Amino acid sequence: MSGKPKLHYFNGRGRMETIRWLLAAAGVEFEESYLEKKEDLTKLQKDGSLLFQQVPMVEMDGMKLVQTRAIANYIATKYNLCGKDLKERALIDMYVEGMFDLNELLMTYVIQPADKKEQHFANMMDKATNRYFPVFEKVLKDHGKDFLVGNQLSRADVQLLELILMAEEFKPDILAQFPLLQRFKARISNIPTIKKFLQPGSQRKPPVREEDVAKVIKIFY
Repeated sequence: MSGKPKLHYFNGRGRMETIRWLLAAAGVEFEESYLEKKEDLTKLQKDGSLLFQQVPMVEMDGMKLVQTRAIANYIATKYNLCGKDLKERALIDMYVEGMFDLNELLMTYVIQPADKKEQHFANMMDKATNRYFPVFEKVLKDHGKDFLVGNQLSRADVQLLELILMAEEFKPDILAQFPLLQRFKARISNIPTIKKFLQPGSQRKPPVREEDVAKVIKIFY
């Protein structure tokens, strides 16, 4: 096993993408092993690699880590993306949990049945513009710093940028009412490790397309 973390998932965003973002932001090189057919998943399940029989799974530091939030917590703690003390960590955790909620809405749009898509789209745009983004706009205003928490990059900044870019794929002007988030996006996108991850040819995955969904369903169901 090489020293690089090894990510086991299908070749797409899904629940692994936040983990890719955090590793990239921390400047950590990683390898990926893609599940391409049901047998690839079954093999991991049978050899005891998956604690709860599910991916994402990340091999790092001699462990086989599962559960998206647990993996993200480990990476964020290891690479100092959790704030400088317990109070900062509590803020970061609260912000990130809200982000996971919105991320779930955006991520599951593509798998909605045709007759539910319009309603789901309206719901996620409403939640983004009226519940979640106003919170982070206010946090930036009240905090008055370049980052959401403290005065250094945390996982909250990384995950908010990921979320903003995902939301803009659905509605390019979604930040129109949020000038501080617009500036935040420009600032965080320019951090060297993140700038590199946003370049073509990086391990960042494109949006999942309708035609990819059937392939993914065959692996998991």
